[in-house]
Amino acid sequence: MNALRITGVVLIVLGLAGFFTGGFSFTKDTTQAKLGPLELTVTEKESVNVPPWLSLGAMALGAVVLVLGFRRR
Repeated sequence: MNALRITGVVLIVLGLAGFFTGGFSFTKDTTQAKLGPLELTVTEKESVNVPPWLSLGAMALGAVVLVLGFRRR
């Protein structure tokens, strides 16, 4: 497989994952205060939403790149 086909497949898979999951979340640890040997840390949960239009655009672009990968042969 050449690079265009691999890129097309990756874009389609990422678009599908973003479309069906709707986003992802992660945790972030931050240090709030440090007094000598004592340390106060806070764990925050952040979430990132992936818009459906971005997922559909990635799938469409992946399909175009995949077709171009087959035509270059």
